[in-house]
This record gives sequence, structure tokens and C-alpha cells, in this order.
Amino acid sequence: MNRTNQSTIIKEAINSYLDKGVTDKQDIYTKVVDELGVPRPTVRRVARDLRTELLQKIQILQSDMPKTTTSEEDE
Repeated sequence: MNRTNQSTIIKEAINSYLDKGVTDKQDIYTKVVDELGVPRPTVRRVARDLRTELLQKIQILQSDMPKTTTSEEDE
């Protein structure tokens, strides 16, 4: 299983437990490790990546003004 595919499977498992109402982070990690047989550090890394992705999406949705790609407008 390649890293990208493994990460996707782990993210799906994490989201599945969140959807089921599991709220304890350590409990989620343990369940994913037991279910998929992947190392705990891998689950923690993927969970960190998932948090980062979600925070980026939240920031986009919370932004009041569209971000500019250049700073020329500020001059």
C-alpha cells in the first residue's frame, strides 16, 4: 500500500469514527490502529495532516474578503 493510498484510508477511518460520535482523540487513534494494523505514529501523522487540511478549509470559509494573489493592490 503506497503512502497516499494509506493516508486516504486512514483519513476515512478517522472520519468514520468522528461521524460515529467518538470524541476522544486517543480512542480514535487506538481504534484506527487496531482496525487497519498501521503504526500509531502513522495514524498521528495522518491525523495532523487532516487537521491542517480542515483548518485551511475553515479559514477559506470564514474569510470575509477574497485573498489577492499579489500585493500590487496594496501599493
